[in-house]
Amino acid sequence: MKTVAVIVGSLSRDSLNRKFAQSLGKLASDRLAFTLVEIGDLPLYNNDLWENPPESVLRMKAAVEAADAVLFVTPEYNRSFTPAIKNAIDWGSRPYGASSWQDKPAAVTGTSPGAHGTASGQNALKQVLVVIGTILMGQPEVYFQYKPELFDADGNVTDDATRTFLNGWVDKFAAFINRLS
Repeated sequence: MKTVAVIVGSLSRDSLNRKFAQSLGKLASDRLAFTLVEIGDLPLYNNDLWENPPESVLRMKAAVEAADAVLFVTPEYNRSFTPAIKNAIDWGSRPYGASSWQDKPAAVTGTSPGAHGTASGQNALKQVLVVIGTILMGQPEVYFQYKPELFDADGNVTDDATRTFLNGWVDKFAAFINRLS
């Protein structure tokens, strides 16, 4: 089974995007193994820290490099993606010549209570992911409007139409990863 390093851009304790990522992982569990990669403990990027790299940076880079693909799950902050994701991207892209992202199959999704989900944030993130060398799945896209009634207390999708829609996206992501393997 292919493995997916999941980078959640929200650091909030009750993050909707973390819950959404966990729900996607449950749906995908017969096709993909999702592993949430912690990014909240990464220091702000500082090139000088490579002299004695922080353990959190080495752990994150190793998790991404060990995975077959990466899934970025981002909220939307001011029509863009989060500074936590940007910081993780910067750490993962260095030191020069040792990027953890290069040629890694990747996808982007996210959720918000707003009607357009995280469309603007996702689109801004996609511009950066192409620059750092990921191989980005362009379609299908999921701009998901989070509604608590679609999930149970354990994060299982309870709505049949939502489950079918999200399973369709998981199928496409799994096929994309397999094609690039």
